[in-house]
Order: sequence, then structure tokens, then C-alpha cells
Amino acid sequence: MEAGIVGLPNVGKSTLFNALTAAGIASENYPFCTIEPNVGIVNVPDPRLEMIHKYIPTDKVIPAILRLVDIAGIVKGASEGEGLGNKFLSHIRNVDAILHVVRCFENGDVIHVEGKVDPISDIETIDIELMLADMQTVELAKQKAAKTARSGNAEAKSRLAVLEVCATRLAEEKPLRGLTFDNPDQQKIFKGYQFLTAKPVLYLANVDEDDIQGEGELVQRVRQRAAEEGGEVVVVCGRLEAEIAELDEADQKEMLESVGLEEPALAVVARAAYHTLGLQSYFTAGKIEIRAWTIPIGATGPQAAGVIHTDFERGFIRAEIFSVSDLEQYHTEKAIREAGKLRVEGKEYVMKDGDICHFLFNV
Repeated sequence: MEAGIVGLPNVGKSTLFNALTAAGIASENYPFCTIEPNVGIVNVPDPRLEMIHKYIPTDKVIPAILRLVDIAGIVKGASEGEGLGNKFLSHIRNVDAILHVVRCFENGDVIHVEGKVDPISDIETIDIELMLADMQTVELAKQKAAKTARSGNAEAKSRLAVLEVCATRLAEEKPLRGLTFDNPDQQKIFKGYQFLTAKPVLYLANVDEDDIQGEGELVQRVRQRAAEEGGEVVVVCGRLEAEIAELDEADQKEMLESVGLEEPALAVVARAAYHTLGLQSYFTAGKIEIRAWTIPIGATGPQAAGVIHTDFERGFIRAEIFSVSDLEQYHTEKAIREAGKLRVEGKEYVMKDGDICHFLFNV
């Protein structure tokens, strides 16, 4: 699963990407690595890992990771190939969620592509281009489906019905986010098109050092917009985060305290992006390592086991599970078991965020 960072030119998109990925260098288990010039891997900070490590000593602590893609900046007309439009659209189609960087700072030295700082206008510019691109996809797909449906093909008729709903919504200038179909086959058809406006969005309000908490009027407008969409906003100062990312741990702590932050805002971004992607973590813990494993919210025990190895899912028997709070209360797995807090779950069990697991399997 990966998230794409998007935004208009000069909103601080690449600054944030570089700060986020630089923050990964400190981890010896998952150092930042460049897969392509615009793709990076970052850790998802999780204080529960340290809590587990406090009671289960081990050699390695491995956090969950997130893939980030720095997508080419967009301008008006991108859906028709303006600027790097075609590159932008192809890259965004391949990501699972969008981190939309919105400029919420005034700076005469950084020229805004539209000549004025207006975060809602910026959001609408990108939304319109994505909707126009989706309209093109829908119209082409409708023509193809209609032709096949005329022969009586049931699947084509179902596909055409899905596309008609999408066309109506886009014509009303509404993105496809949140659109669902009661029919599972139609829902599968809808997901298969990878519509750009159907992807979940996390807004990153890029502020200056004078508004670290995001109390200014520009950020409030973005918060209101996100609330209307059922979305989320994370406030971040790209320039400050870039400086923090270059410091060692002691100096980072000192700088954070000086500006009134408990942790880098980029840690909040990583966790929020993880949630926006519909992901959660479970843990395995032993003498060799403590590790966070990434699973979709709603995954079953066998599916979670399959993330470790496909044999674990194929031969799943049961899972022995306890919680971080159990470990905090009883301190050892032995004490948890003796207190009757160790749960034995079968194949139908739906995993909870933060479960600590042992899987039993037989192949």
C-alpha cells in the first residue's frame, strides 16, 4: 500500500516528501531507501512498540512502514495533458491514497502558481482536474460497455449501471470518494476502474513557523472543507520539519520543545496516512525481534498470519492473542496466561489494532 503526495507547484510538496523520507534514516531496521527518484519508505511511529520492548527484551524492534510517492505537481489543464499532466495522472492512479499538500502560508519569496494564496481554490483546482480525468474514463468505458450490453451480456449491463451512477455524480461536480454499491459484483467493478476521485484523501496544511498549531484562518478553511468531506487535516510546517529531520535525536528533542511540539509533525502525518489507507497493525514479540505487521482493517486471523508467510494462512489452526494493556498490567506472557487473559481465536476472528499474536499452523 502506498500514498501519493500531490499539490500545486510551490506549496511545499517536495520539501515535505524530503523531510518525511529523511526521517527514516535514523532507523537501522528500515533505513530510508530510494526505490525510484520519487519513491521512499518511511517508518510509522508507534509508541506501543516501546511499551512491548519494556517487558519483552529483544535485539530488534521493527515498526510498520509506509511507501510514499512524490507525484509531479499539477496545473490547470492536467487532465488534457498540460504541464506534466499525463505523468501526474498515471502516477496518482497507481497509489492507494492521496496526501494533498495545501499551502497555508504567505511568503513573497515563494510565488504561488495562481498569484494568490487560497487553499480552497488550490484544492478545487486539483479536484476538478481529477474529476475531468475520471469523466473521460467513464465515457470511454460506457461506450464499450453499452456496445457489449446490447448483445444481452449480463456483466456488461452491470458494468454500465455502475458507470451511469459514476457519470451522474461527476456531472454534479462531486468526487467518487465514499461511493459504494450494495451489489458485491458492482462494488468490485467500481474498484477495478481505480478512479482518481475515489481515492481517500488526507490534507496536509503546510504552515509557516508563526502558526505551528494551525490556528490561522487559512488552515481553518481547510479544516472546514475536510469536515464536509469526512476527511482529516494534519498541520505541518515543511520548512521546520526539514530542519528537524537533519538533527540527531537529542537536538531534535530540544528543537521540538522550543516550538511547543511533543514529536515531529511528520510522525503524525505517517500515522494519519496509515489510517487513511485503512490499515492497522498487530504485533509479534519474542527474543529475536518485536515487529509491527500491517493489515487492512477488518482482516481475519488467517489473513493476518498470511502477511508473515502464505503457509501461515494456508495452514492456520488458531491464534493466541493478548493486548498491549494486558502486557502493561501483568508484565509477562506467563502471568497473562495464568490470569486467563490469553485469548485463543479461530479462523473467523477479526483482528483488532494492537493485538499481540502467536499463530499456530500446520502445512
